[in-house]
Amino acid sequence: MKPLAYLMRPHSFDDIVGQDHLVGENGVIRKMINSNHLFSFILYGNPGCGKTTIALATCEMAKIKSFKFNASTDNKEILKQIMNETKFLDKAIIIVDEIHRMKKDIQDYLLPFVEDGTIILIGLTTVSPYHSVNPAIRSRCNIYRLNDLTTDDLLKVLKRAQTYIDRPLKIDADAYNYIISTANSEIRTLINNFETIAFTSTENHITLDIAKSYIQKPNVAIDANGDSYYDTLSGLQKSIRGSDVDASLHYLAKLIIADDLTSLSRRLLAIAYEDIGLANPTIGPRVKAAVDAAIDLGNPEAMLPLSVIVIEMALSPKSNSAYLAIHSALDDVNNGNTGNLPLHLKNSYSFNPSQGPYLYPHDYPNAWVYQQYLPDAIKNRKYYYPKDSSKIEIGLKERYELIEKYKMDAIAKLHANKK
Repeated sequence: MKPLAYLMRPHSFDDIVGQDHLVGENGVIRKMINSNHLFSFILYGNPGCGKTTIALATCEMAKIKSFKFNASTDNKEILKQIMNETKFLDKAIIIVDEIHRMKKDIQDYLLPFVEDGTIILIGLTTVSPYHSVNPAIRSRCNIYRLNDLTTDDLLKVLKRAQTYIDRPLKIDADAYNYIISTANSEIRTLINNFETIAFTSTENHITLDIAKSYIQKPNVAIDANGDSYYDTLSGLQKSIRGSDVDASLHYLAKLIIADDLTSLSRRLLAIAYEDIGLANPTIGPRVKAAVDAAIDLGNPEAMLPLSVIVIEMALSPKSNSAYLAIHSALDDVNNGNTGNLPLHLKNSYSFNPSQGPYLYPHDYPNAWVYQQYLPDAIKNRKYYYPKDSSKIEIGLKERYELIEKYKMDAIAKLHANKK
């Protein structure tokens, strides 16, 4: 008997949940199919959100022969065999799983086929392709991010899974919630958990207790307040941000019992750089060392390094100045508020006589010399506004203000010389 997750895999976009921006009625990939003009694209998002499903459904709906290639396990010879087969086809699609792991020589071999349209590439990855995929490949693909699945999305999948059961099956609301909460937002895990209950239980009425007895996951996500696992992660972050060490330890304990060290580690690293940041810049490497030690130890000993680092994080000075600065810069770039790089910053010689040479700061006192770094259109833009939350950032603020004073003095001298 085929696994339920295999039987339920959508063959059209209509059965895919949570990704309407890509495959809904106005979704960009659906529009590609409808216009019979499919471009190469890369899908990225967290595990279990539907990347492979969208790729396979795209191939079926486009009625184009497809091939699969796993960048982490397959080699160049396998890719060559695929390319040889495409010679006899009008169109072909290659689905490259874990495209961020593709070796450079394989990328170089694949690139001409993508460029001349011999092959349509659909790349799949859990990490941002803007940093992990070769720019030459990336520039020839559209890049689409998948949404994390909501509780409502998972509930739709769960109710659809019920239609595959050949007997009436009633599931209580709290049992639904429990099955969803233990799926970690992954459709495959959700269906597997449901299949375990539906096909091994002789009961036609699934209560919360029955669901727990079959899935046997810690009841951390379902408590008196109905908190979900991700609410608990949020509680941990807000408690650390608010410097409440006791609340931080309480939520840490719940998350340790949930036995998902990977998600917990990611969240602690994010907190270190988002909420503590420049008030204590060394916290990032220390958090990384602590979470690595926790993963190496595994539970229950993982609590030892995690408790130490969470206490330190909660009691550390806090600053979100770097977080605000990069978001401000990203808003400018995303909204087109940018411009060309000043010529003296480019790695090429300028033949423009009005354009001065690049000035090497180390040749000047205090390793600083005035010259323009931002594009002309935003040359006076400021992103970083330092805070006084710790001695470390006060020191950065003093250096920042000194450089700003140097800059204003240099500009004043330039204006005086022009007069």
